[in-house]
Order: sequence, then C-alpha cells, then structure tokens
Amino acid sequence: MRLAELGEFGLIDRIKANVAASPSVLLGIGDDAAALSPTPGEVTLITSDMLLEGVHFDLSFCDPHTLGRKSLSVNLSDVAAMGARPRHFLLGVALPKDVPLEFMDGFMAGMLEQAQRFGATLVGGDTCASRAGIAISVTALGEQRPELVLKRSGANPGDLICVTGTVGDAAAGLKQLFAGAREGFLVERQLDPTPRVEAGVGLAEAGVVTAMIDVSDGVLQDLGHICEMSGVGARLELARLPLSDAYRAECGGDPFALALSGGEDYELLFCIPAGKEAEVAALCAQVDLAVSVIGEVKAGSGIELIAPDGSLYTPPRRGFDHFAPSSPR
Repeated sequence: MRLAELGEFGLIDRIKANVAASPSVLLGIGDDAAALSPTPGEVTLITSDMLLEGVHFDLSFCDPHTLGRKSLSVNLSDVAAMGARPRHFLLGVALPKDVPLEFMDGFMAGMLEQAQRFGATLVGGDTCASRAGIAISVTALGEQRPELVLKRSGANPGDLICVTGTVGDAAAGLKQLFAGAREGFLVERQLDPTPRVEAGVGLAEAGVVTAMIDVSDGVLQDLGHICEMSGVGARLELARLPLSDAYRAECGGDPFALALSGGEDYELLFCIPAGKEAEVAALCAQVDLAVSVIGEVKAGSGIELIAPDGSLYTPPRRGFDHFAPSSPR
C-alpha cells in the first residue's frame, strides 16, 4: 500500500496507535495542540532539527528503521548537551505520495524504539505531501532544574576541555558509505548515533561542568561556539584526541582532520575545573562511557592546535556549515 491510498488521517491514526501513553501527557495526538503536565520545579528546554533527503540522509545508505532512530537521536543529543532529561517530542514529516507504507512503518518503529529507550513521548506534529524527497523535522522537549541547566557560556580560563567517547568516527563512516560500504563500526556510528543522555544528565546533576555542547558539526567548530559564548580561547593537544582503532585504520594519513571537523559523532564536549578529572571519569564510567581530557581553556580568543610533535597544526577546514560553498554534504 502507498501513502496515497491510506491518506493523511489514516497515517496519523496508524502512528497514534503505536504511541505509548504517558502520565505527563494530558492531551496527545488527535487535538489541535498537545497538553502536557510539567514537572514541578523544572524548566522545559526545546530544540528542533531538520533532516532532508539528499542533504542529511541517503536512502541507499540506510533502512527506514535506522533513519527513524537517528532522526530522534540528533534532537535528544541537544537535550543531553543541556543536561536535561527528554520528555516529549513532535514530528513533522513531508513525504512523496508514492512512498510505500512499509517505509513509514519502519521509520516510526525505529523512532518510537529510541523514544522508549530515553523516556520521550510523541505528542503531535504534522504530515504533508512532498513533491521532491522526504523532509523530517523533530522538535524535542526536555526538563531540568533551572540551576542545573548547562550552557555554552560558562567556560573559564584554566578549565579543562573534555570529550566523551571517540571522535571522527561518523565522518569516517560517511566516507566509507560513499565508497560503497554498508556495514561496520564506522558506518554504524554515522547512521545510528547514540545520544549521551545519561552522561549529560549525570554531569549536570554532579555540578562539575562549566560549559557543554554536543559534537554535531565537529570538535573544532563546536568548541569554537563554547569559546565565543564564554569569551575565552582554547588550546587543544591533538595527541589526546580519543580516536577509535577503526578510525585510525581508515584515516591514518592525517588522523586529525576528520576528528576535528567531521561532525555527527554526537558526543559531549565540555569544560570542567582542573582537579575534577577523576570525578568526571568515574561518573561517565557509571554509564559505560569513556571520557578524555583534550585541552585547556585559555584567556583571550581563538583555538590553538598542538600536534604531537609540539608544532602548530592547521586544519584543512573548521567544520560543517550548511551554507558554506565547499560543504561536502
């Protein structure tokens, strides 16, 4: 069956039938707006992302189920970067009329699977027909106590710069996909990232982080956002960048270019006061996540990159920018 045969309202009913109930949702899918019950004493954080066919995803690279998971994950990563717990989300999707119903069933199964894992409930959105390709828009809502919300603007000179997991994997995975690969660790990191929700909440509630962001556009670009918002500079030691064995095998010539500017790893990049390294490592270990200290916040402006031999390193590019003429996506 094609979507044109089911119709818009049939599709909405089909989606609604698979959404689990939540006590925080007073009115969900079916009315003109959702009615939500906020957690007392907490503020709501809202973030939105779009994924466009041919720009953010290629259906020859991934199945609908995995695309559904990633479509929600990239939003949950923003919530995690603020130290918040995911609560609700809205989905807007534009689809060509001839899309098979099996595509939407698989997409929603993946999205709702990821939602259940991280405690988020679908409460509404919009559907419409597209004349050219698929467009996906997700708006996610999270909650946290106002004094615990983490921003980009709190870094101080002398703070240590940390990152969870490994970086560069997703960009290397995209490189492999273009070369014809369809499986493997790096490909999975590109197509099915894991938002670091547990670590983000844990770091916020431990009170050890001064500034945080998720790595969506590359370590260098995203650290630049922290520096700009905090009015500081930074020094990164490239020998301390956490690189997976699979990444090193793929990018051995210059192991730093993609690790600094590739993006889409959705790891957490954050700053902590010196002396808090052990506490942060122990906290991340509780959720089976490694963390690395990769540099230091400095007074002034700009980011200094130090190669393993002590020389200054100049990256080929800073990171992803949708409107840059040389954008690779």
